[in-house]
Amino acid sequence: MKSPTVILHCDNPDAARDILQQQHPDLSPHLCRNYEELSRLIETTDAEVVYSVRTHGTPTYPGQLIRDSATVKWVSVGGSGTDHLNPWDPGQLTITNAAGVAADMMAQYALGSMLHFSLNFPLFQQAQKRQEWLAGEVEPIDGKTVLIIGMGKTGEAVARRCKAMDMQTLGVRARPAPVPHVDEVHGIETLPELWKRADFIVVCVPLLDSTRNLVDSVAFEAMKDTAVIIDVSRGGVIEENALLKALDTNRIRGAALDVFATEPLPESHRLWRCENVIITPHCSSVYRGWDLKSVAMFSDNLLRYRKGEALSNIVNPSRGY
Repeated sequence: MKSPTVILHCDNPDAARDILQQQHPDLSPHLCRNYEELSRLIETTDAEVVYSVRTHGTPTYPGQLIRDSATVKWVSVGGSGTDHLNPWDPGQLTITNAAGVAADMMAQYALGSMLHFSLNFPLFQQAQKRQEWLAGEVEPIDGKTVLIIGMGKTGEAVARRCKAMDMQTLGVRARPAPVPHVDEVHGIETLPELWKRADFIVVCVPLLDSTRNLVDSVAFEAMKDTAVIIDVSRGGVIEENALLKALDTNRIRGAALDVFATEPLPESHRLWRCENVIITPHCSSVYRGWDLKSVAMFSDNLLRYRKGEALSNIVNPSRGY
């Protein structure tokens, strides 16, 4: 069985090592917590396998260094997105991800965002600050239509919860095919006809050339003025200037945003001042224990790698999943 040199890059590498050594007691992985340490280890250890979590945004991530490495053969991404490693040659470098490790949590985030708006929490919060007993009302979520863009594991988890709430579910995927809990599945080219049907829009596609600025000014113009958009994908899929204009003009009801073109979101960004927006710091997939569950998935995959077996969750760079 192979004995590759392994780098573990995450916020808690000691705990990650403990999990890894339950299945691989003969390996002594190199541990690091930040991009600088990761770069140094790639350059000095002849590592063949890298487990890495994108902890501090994309701009400073050493993707080029990894792609240029003569020794790194496999990168196991601790989350689902892999755009921070683009573009890689799958003939030279294998990228896997931990798709599904946070799908249920992200689906709960999406559903919670829908309920936040349907229950009129923003309105009541503003009244609470004024100490005003407002004669408001709440709205049922059942019967509403949700458009889910991206039918991977997260999209499927969103659909399952929405159907449990008696919602109409529309799904969009690159290759349309039936999906459990989805009433209609469409190709991405049909989006111009789907925007106007949706009460809620959940964005959970990878960031690719084909999805960059997918939700643009034309899309917002086509949406209902009562629509709420929820983004758990990657910054860059929603065109932020178009979103700001839609919010400023009440073209849509609101947004729940977990991802942004620049992260952390700059203090001067106008989104901070939009009262009809929920802003969270790219944490819809972060729950207690997610990181260790991801390492356990990597450990299982590492066993396959050492045995020369096919890996799970190999990412196709042209599709992003």
